[in-house]
Amino acid sequence: MPMNYARTAMLLAALMAIFAVMGYVIGGQTGMVIAFVVALAMNLFSFWNSDTVVLKMFRATEVDETTAPDYYRLVRDLASRAELPMPRVYVLPNPQPNAFATGRDPQHSAVAASTGLLEMLEPEEIAGVIAHELAHIKNRDTLTMTVAATIGGAISMMAQWLQFSMMFGGNDNRNSPFGWIGVLAAAIVAPFAAMLVQMAISRSREYQADRLGAMICGNPLWLASALDKIGRAARGIINREAEAVPAAAHLFIVNPLNGRGFDNWFSTHPAMENRIAQLQELAREMGVQAGASPSPSHGENRSGGGGQLGPWSSAGAQNRRRGGPWG
Repeated sequence: MPMNYARTAMLLAALMAIFAVMGYVIGGQTGMVIAFVVALAMNLFSFWNSDTVVLKMFRATEVDETTAPDYYRLVRDLASRAELPMPRVYVLPNPQPNAFATGRDPQHSAVAASTGLLEMLEPEEIAGVIAHELAHIKNRDTLTMTVAATIGGAISMMAQWLQFSMMFGGNDNRNSPFGWIGVLAAAIVAPFAAMLVQMAISRSREYQADRLGAMICGNPLWLASALDKIGRAARGIINREAEAVPAAAHLFIVNPLNGRGFDNWFSTHPAMENRIAQLQELAREMGVQAGASPSPSHGENRSGGGGQLGPWSSAGAQNRRRGGPWG
């Protein structure tokens, strides 16, 4: 684990370096210093405001036990099983089935699921998805992924500005040590390099969150089934908010981009087939089968009564269907 954190820190430093190099190509040493200072400021801003920025970006609405009782109780029970503080709970007004977690640490975390996901999946599958997001919180991935999205987004926007400026002759490149050729190279190469770094940050963390999330909810096959459903459905439904900020795509449990253009370069998720295969292998290792109820891994059954009545139970499913997709 320490090696993983060191590797992630090096990759985040690489993103900052790419941003600083872009500043140097555009404005020489002064441009590099300005870009470096801006990158540091963005990191500080992301540290303190990452959850608020991301949630506003995707128009998330906070819910509680009154407005979304089943959904809220499911998150609360799974957070208890994961031995985490209760995160804030949000709904994304989006028909594409997807979810993400955010926040600088477990004490300042939030979980968000789209209306499409809550309407499409069965309670057990929703439990698998939420457990995956809680695993990101437990592994403290949320801050890292948000900072990467912030810097990657800045690199992408700077590159688009350079391309637009060169196209309409608005940049005479007098301050660039490399002239218009250097600026053109920065506009093309920098976003691609940033994408590669984001991929390296995201892919291993998705596999880790899949594994830990499966253990939190108790059955890897529930998450595997959810990934299969939402992976196929997400490709056919446009997520306009995600398309507008492609550098934030890696925050979601599955790639929210439709892959119709350059934005798909920021697809940072592992192949769905590989994720599902690893979850199926984990299920065999754990000796669980489809439809099996999880045994409490962190304390006793907290829902009361004689049987197991967690958020994935038949009673939970009946309540969900009576009260709507999330409450």
